[in-house]
Amino acid sequence: MDMCSRGTLQADCDTFDVSEELGFLLEEPLTDLPDYYRVWLDLANNLHHLIESRKLRDLVHKMPVLSTHLLSNHQELRLAHLALGFISMGYVWQEGQHAPAEILPKALAWPFWLISRRLGLPPILTYADSVLANWKLRDPSGEMEIGNMDLIFSFPGGESCRGFFIVSQLVEMAANSGITGSLEVMHAMKISDLINIQKGLAKVTQSLKKMRETFKLMHKYVDPTVFHGKLRIFLSGWRDNPMLPNGLLYEGVSDEPIFLSGGSAAQSSAIQCFDALLCIQHEDETGAFLTRMRDYMPPAHRHLIETLSVGPYLRDFIQSHPSPDLCQAYKSCVSALVDLRNYHLNTVTKYIVVPGNKARAAGCPFRGMCTALDKTGAGGSVPMVFLKSVRNTTQKALDFGRTAMSREAEM
Repeated sequence: MDMCSRGTLQADCDTFDVSEELGFLLEEPLTDLPDYYRVWLDLANNLHHLIESRKLRDLVHKMPVLSTHLLSNHQELRLAHLALGFISMGYVWQEGQHAPAEILPKALAWPFWLISRRLGLPPILTYADSVLANWKLRDPSGEMEIGNMDLIFSFPGGESCRGFFIVSQLVEMAANSGITGSLEVMHAMKISDLINIQKGLAKVTQSLKKMRETFKLMHKYVDPTVFHGKLRIFLSGWRDNPMLPNGLLYEGVSDEPIFLSGGSAAQSSAIQCFDALLCIQHEDETGAFLTRMRDYMPPAHRHLIETLSVGPYLRDFIQSHPSPDLCQAYKSCVSALVDLRNYHLNTVTKYIVVPGNKARAAGCPFRGMCTALDKTGAGGSVPMVFLKSVRNTTQKALDFGRTAMSREAEM
């Protein structure tokens, strides 16, 4: 019997909007919309130049308020959300940290709000936009590898901007077999199939290792100074942000400011799926932050995390079905997740902490864009504190693996 029948796996992939080849990446994103929305695409396609020349805000002020009724399917809605998200971030942060916009004009705010409601996403540029839906192939017949991939829309930062998002996309692609492996483990537990649980966990482990190896490409394609000084501000939102302590007013939507987090990697559904599968529960502020980040995920991906979170529970299964091989498979999976989180922690040190220290010592070369976020992540968390917390909680799960193995040895 297969680990998970083809029919069951396909049904799960359809329900949770998972691609067996691409994981949570949006399959074949559109790059064009009906002509009615040409003004959105013209701005989004020229965003880098318009921000650098400080012309974006003036052009947004001249935009008409467009209806969203001509957006007829999910792919069009995702591209529209992506475009308006990029334009909104460019509009808010065009002048850097010292003069962020405090009001999002109605021509952006109103259609962005309506499209977001239809998608079940917030009206801000999310990880689901900038990473999962922001890719295209230079040669459509070629492979999905970094030399053949490009972004649909981009921020200032040149090749470092391209490298940051594309490496993130490749990391998400590397998660694909781990996501399907998680589904296989979930179904195998329901029928107490120990062999296929171990096989599914092995897929998750290999996927996590591949994600870590792929993550290394960041050091080749992204310059820390450019990321910290030019790109990072455009990923930051208006919740728990010292630059916009009072949030952002969405003109025509609400009379009160709205508080939303930027596109943090904590919004990656893949990592939260693995936490849910392995019963790694983050508590206190860290747990609350991660739970809130689910609101920034596509509803189908959020639904998968919730499905894995309500059981059957892998740790309970291991305790009730003691097996050295099963315990070792669990421990290997957790260890691979610890390694990935350690690598992420070291990377954040290189791309945020070190250039932040240098900028404060020498002065930021990019219009003062880089210093305000040194202690706050794009999503509003304190990056090093948050990443150490999730790493440490994951590490503690290894104690369960050792305890379970010891119990089996005694028996």
